[in-house]
Amino acid sequence: MSYPAVNPALPFIVVIPARLASTRLPRKPLADIGGAPMIVRVAQQAQKSQAARVIVATDSDEVLDICQEYQIEALKTRSTHLTGTDRLSEVVDILQLPDDAMLVNVQGDEPFIPPDLINLVAKALHDSPSAAIATVGVALSHEADIQNPNIVKIIRNHLGQALYFSRAPIPFLRDPGSAVNPAQRLVPCLRHIGLYAYQSHFLRAFTSLSPAPIELAESLEQLRALWYGYKIQIVQSHEAPPAGVDTPEDLYRAQQKWDELHPKSS
Repeated sequence: MSYPAVNPALPFIVVIPARLASTRLPRKPLADIGGAPMIVRVAQQAQKSQAARVIVATDSDEVLDICQEYQIEALKTRSTHLTGTDRLSEVVDILQLPDDAMLVNVQGDEPFIPPDLINLVAKALHDSPSAAIATVGVALSHEADIQNPNIVKIIRNHLGQALYFSRAPIPFLRDPGSAVNPAQRLVPCLRHIGLYAYQSHFLRAFTSLSPAPIELAESLEQLRALWYGYKIQIVQSHEAPPAGVDTPEDLYRAQQKWDELHPKSS
């Protein structure tokens, strides 16, 4: 799997939120993948990007100890955070970062996150000074995916900025005519990929923003930013990254994939 080669030539920090409490996969950050905990595999992938620093942000002493063992920078953060974005906000305060610092939020359950995709979202934010956030979308190739409420869709304006995110098909086709596949839609929608780059000033402000009505209706945290007038730049990738690990079945598939990519010599 390949992504467009980019060279952002700019400093950004990758932050990987990690907490042990997970209902579907208990102690997920410490799950073994190829002989190392998953949080280590995620950090090692992020270190292949052009990030100036890669930091694990966790409320767990066990995760801190693991990161120290593997020489991965880690910070202890509060256990009361409701979202990974809240945890990033605390990192901004701990490090006393300037308002124009850029942070990329890499999920702690993506051991195969492509480093070039991290670079791509960082560059998208750098190249969009009016945006506070950048994130990723990929083209939808099947109408069934557009109709699927488990797939979050994005529509953009002519500047490539998000107009709306939704679990519903957007925009609604009042007169669908012959539009039987996504390519025939006048306004194409993208599948959202949950990789974000943030300006630190937004992360400072985020914790003081009340949840927005549209956010609560759709159960999509990024709608809070749109509700309060922040701009979100969308960069389109030609392919989706490998799926993250949410369940025991996902973990088994990730372990199998690791073994396929790193065959043991006989």
